[in-house]
Amino acid sequence: MRFVHLCVALAIGMPLGAQAQEAADFYRGRQMRAIVSTVVGGDYDTWMRLITRHWTKHIPGNPTILVQNMPGAGGIVAANSFYHTAPRDGATIAMIGRNLAYQALMKEDGIRFDPLKFNWIGSPEVSNRICVAMEGARVQTAQDLLATDLIVGGAGAGTAVSTAPRLISTLLGMRLKLVEGYGSASAAQLAMERGETEGICQTMGALRSWRPGWLESGKMRVLFNLERRPLAEFHAPSVFDFAKTAEQKQLLLLFSASVELGRPIVAPPETPPERVRILRASFEHVMADQDLIAEAEKLRVDLSLVKGETLDALVKDLMATPDDVLKRAQILMQP
Repeated sequence: MRFVHLCVALAIGMPLGAQAQEAADFYRGRQMRAIVSTVVGGDYDTWMRLITRHWTKHIPGNPTILVQNMPGAGGIVAANSFYHTAPRDGATIAMIGRNLAYQALMKEDGIRFDPLKFNWIGSPEVSNRICVAMEGARVQTAQDLLATDLIVGGAGAGTAVSTAPRLISTLLGMRLKLVEGYGSASAAQLAMERGETEGICQTMGALRSWRPGWLESGKMRVLFNLERRPLAEFHAPSVFDFAKTAEQKQLLLLFSASVELGRPIVAPPETPPERVRILRASFEHVMADQDLIAEAEKLRVDLSLVKGETLDALVKDLMATPDDVLKRAQILMQP
């Protein structure tokens, strides 16, 4: 059994005095809403339901939390709706796609939100992004991709499942042939299992949770990861090993930055600052909850806290990408 690796540094205590009383009065007897931007049963949905089962006891007043799914357009539908219509009172939160800030930076069609105006609460996980091939596919190593096609499934605009192979094939000449139309990462994974496709680019955590042991046994072969440091446990290279120019490395860095956002939870713009602080503090506390840790271990998922302040800083850095780099990335990412 894999162990849960918990990286938690609790520096913020729960609110005290009048602030705690005001928060308890607001949340007591209230039903909060937690929006998930994917289908039921997907990895984002699994994370949000896991966390909310334990989060309520760490929020003053102990409200209940109702999880609601709002899939569509790779998470863009939920992010747009949440940004414009969610109540700004601290009683509604959302887990949005880690890739959406990047998609907003790239000015993709359909984006109607400003990532800088979300209130970033925290993330429960950071996972490497990898591209894999099924055992028996014609491609079994990253080097094979320079001469042989690998058919990979896509989950639609706004998802790294689709954008990763598109970028890598265009930028580096690797022969990842993207087949769209699966609608979700879960559906693209099942297509690979059925033999409709031969591989997928997905987070390591999602693939491990979906089919435990397949990565370790070689049933799914890791071709490369999308961060600078290669994954020694799989003896596979980093995609950066195939970048030949400084521009290629800069563009890969831009794309891989979204991985650091993990599974980001946000509150709407204009949420009162004191309630943002309460949500952030209670999220840090639930991440240290022993019941949550035990359940995460049973589900074979890794907990790794990213604080709201860290997410906020990462998004600000991302949105400050120089125009020349952004324009080049936009050209490369055109279908």
